Amino acid sequence: MLSLADVKAARERIQAHVHKTPVMRSQILDELTGAELHFKCEHLQKAGAFKSRGAVNALLSLPAEKLRHGVATHSSGNHGAALARAARIKGVPAYIVVPESANAVKKAAILHYGGKIVESESTLTSREKTLSEVVRETGACFIHPYDSETIISGQGTAALELIEQVPGLDALIVPVGGGGLLSGCATAVFPNIKIYGAEPEQADDAFRSFTTGTLVESHEPRTICDGLLTTLGKKNFEIIRAKVTDILLVSESEVVEAMLLLWTRMKQLVEPSSAVTLAAVLREDRLFRGKRIGLILTGGNVDPALMAGQLSNSRQSG
Repeated sequence: MLSLADVKAARERIQAHVHKTPVMRSQILDELTGAELHFKCEHLQKAGAFKSRGAVNALLSLPAEKLRHGVATHSSGNHGAALARAARIKGVPAYIVVPESANAVKKAAILHYGGKIVESESTLTSREKTLSEVVRETGACFIHPYDSETIISGQGTAALELIEQVPGLDALIVPVGGGGLLSGCATAVFPNIKIYGAEPEQADDAFRSFTTGTLVESHEPRTICDGLLTTLGKKNFEIIRAKVTDILLVSESEVVEAMLLLWTRMKQLVEPSSAVTLAAVLREDRLFRGKRIGLILTGGNVDPALMAGQLSNSRQSG
């Protein structure tokens, strides 16, 4: 299992290529939740999401021979953009398999960093099948979006920075999809700080895996949080079972309301996937009231045109 030393090594490796993102506060949100909230602003990270940390660490950890034919991955958007950017730093091609339904802003970011997009159907099975074909045709090295030790340790640097910027946190709340960020952050702060995953009710595989002890390997998520659609990776699940305090669920309407609070009260344009952390504090106010809480805002690649319709639908379904 990964250790704090791995996360610290990742920080040394990537620090010249990523932002040390700020931590923000909101008196209004503190009053609303009854907690002292510290928001780690990874939506202001390079390529618009925390994913840059893991992608850069993964590529800088590989020998040149592995990168000779470039890199490939599948992604709903943010990991793809981060990997394309990391590949550009190394001067190698990046092939990104994205679902047809992917956010247009995230696709544009992949192209901006020089990534080559290959579309697939929206299912994980289709994404993985298309990726296998791309790897076979190009010889590119597959970089897993979350179930990889270098990805996990790279993502954990966000929490390592946060606990240095804000000493004495009682708890840390992290969105969970594939689990790379949650397992990395848990590695960085365990056992000194309680760490919670936050997940949509309509994409609750991590919650079910955590509570039953059996990894859920397939499900059909239906959530506005497009960055949290994937199931937990095996390496991630092992760390999460050992080091995470609990997984907290939130409804679609709670995500939307939390996101709008972040937009209007803090003026921070974050994705729905980021807002699950604040939604969890609002829902579990008795758990966090009076506590000093860190929340990671994971991404800011928002498509305003697409979001308008999703907001309306989510309020009705939540």
